[in-house]
Amino acid sequence: MIFYGIVFLLGSYAAGFKKSSDATDVMLAGRQLPLVVAIFTMSATWVGGGYINGSAEYTSSYGLAWVQAPWGYALSLIFGGLFFARRMRRMECKTMIDPFEKRYGKKLAALLCIPAMLGEIFWTAAILVALGTTFGTVLGLDFTTSIILSAGISIAYTALGGLWAVALTDIFQLIILMLGLILVIPFALEHVGGWSNAWTLYVEKKGTLANLFPPLDGWRHPEWGNAYWNWWDSALLLMFGGIPWQVYFQRVLSARDEDTAVRLSVVAGFVCIIAAVPAIMIGVIGDVVDWSTVGLSGPEEPALILPYVVRYLTNPVIATIGLGAIAAAVMSSVDSSILSAASVASWNVYRPLAKQEVSGEKLSQFIKKAVWVVGIAATLLALKIKSVYELWFLCSDFVYVILFPQLVCVLFDKKANKYGAAAGLLVSFLIRVGAGEPTLGIPRLLPFPMVDEAGTVLFPFRTLAMISGLITILVVSRMTENRVQPKATEN
Repeated sequence: MIFYGIVFLLGSYAAGFKKSSDATDVMLAGRQLPLVVAIFTMSATWVGGGYINGSAEYTSSYGLAWVQAPWGYALSLIFGGLFFARRMRRMECKTMIDPFEKRYGKKLAALLCIPAMLGEIFWTAAILVALGTTFGTVLGLDFTTSIILSAGISIAYTALGGLWAVALTDIFQLIILMLGLILVIPFALEHVGGWSNAWTLYVEKKGTLANLFPPLDGWRHPEWGNAYWNWWDSALLLMFGGIPWQVYFQRVLSARDEDTAVRLSVVAGFVCIIAAVPAIMIGVIGDVVDWSTVGLSGPEEPALILPYVVRYLTNPVIATIGLGAIAAAVMSSVDSSILSAASVASWNVYRPLAKQEVSGEKLSQFIKKAVWVVGIAATLLALKIKSVYELWFLCSDFVYVILFPQLVCVLFDKKANKYGAAAGLLVSFLIRVGAGEPTLGIPRLLPFPMVDEAGTVLFPFRTLAMISGLITILVVSRMTENRVQPKATEN
């Protein structure tokens, strides 16, 4: 409660310190975020509850080789900084969708808003579920109470102070996150005879899965087989699908200048890798520890590895600090995602559809109301839908499959037009859906190879859909260049 109180006070201070009367102030902090603050908020946004909990879970259950998020998202930040950040910042965009609106018009841009907004909302709901589970394990606090309390505080200070509130609270949250997890490790290591012994046991148990990457000829190894190609599909999804998110470009576009936009992305990439190390170590400890020594049979499910280590392998004081670390990770992502979805809804949906010109102050008020709407929607999803995490993964698929090729073409291909964009969107969507989706009850419609006994497609169909969409945009745009003249995206 002390931690939550400090977070709310910081957010309220930001609201009073930087009066957010204009839309640019609310969405982009007036494009005045200093480099250090921008690095903190970018890193804290990526290092969320799903990132920390997931890294520990996958280390324990599937092996270090499948813990792809830390280095995959880190590379997405670095690639985004080197190839996308400077161009987007130079264009003076307000959101990631702006280049599409300038090039293709309002209708197609509004269509591309759908995967962008859904991804943010489902991401928010998924990490709220992770927080509720952790609170229940460590403190015995009711799942519903945990989620409503955490979401309510995040929504409130985000609506009050906009990006300034999010950025300042992110600094505090990232510091608490790192300190909290680091404090947990020495206590947990006492139960496994130190790190050297824990790692030796882990390697014996996992074999080649204890390596960071699979063998180059992984398809020949029995523990990999066709899963090797699925590994590469997931890796490419993280590296390139991590770029076309409004939550990323919101920080890029809030930077003071182009050079700051590049630097904050690259540095944040390295911070993300470092932040994952304690969670991975906790995953190793949770996998090799003899849980019977603390009177337990072990976690009921792999997702509980992190909260179990925090709760049962430390003392109550450290466990509470560790819980604060997990809460910090969750809140630093929740507030960012809520503001990102609200910004797109306000700037790229409400503003173009409004019957008259919307003033900056009126748009600012609408964004703050949208923050509440988006936040409440995500909270209700977290409380009612048990498959939120799967839905978030599905949205991540569509961000990679649909938005990444669209973003590449709208920024780097001067001949890309709305016909090519529409055709590429359709091709990407059909190939992705053709692989089936158990979450939505969609059967496999296309004859993909490499299907396992459970019916899961191990063929890299996501990357196939992304590349097919990219090629379609390029080809159709050139075939129809006499019918429609592409509009310039830069001012």
